[in-house]
Amino acid sequence: MAIVVNLDVMLAKRKMQSKELAERIGITTVNLSILKTGKAKGVRFETLDAICEVLDCQPGDILEHTK
Repeated sequence: MAIVVNLDVMLAKRKMQSKELAERIGITTVNLSILKTGKAKGVRFETLDAICEVLDCQPGDILEHTK
C-alpha cells in the first residue's frame, strides 16, 4: 500500500509556486517540501484543509492510494 501525494500536479494546474502556497497556509517551505515528496508520515487535517482551500480542490485531488 502506498499513498501518492500529487501536490505538484495541483500547484502546476493553479500556476502557483510552493513558496506561495507555504506562505498562504502558514507552514515552512521545508515542511511543504517533505509533504510534496511523500516523505511525511502524516498530515494534519487542518493543513490538508488549508491546502484544499487555497488550491480550490478536494483531498482526493492531492492524495492517491496505489497498490
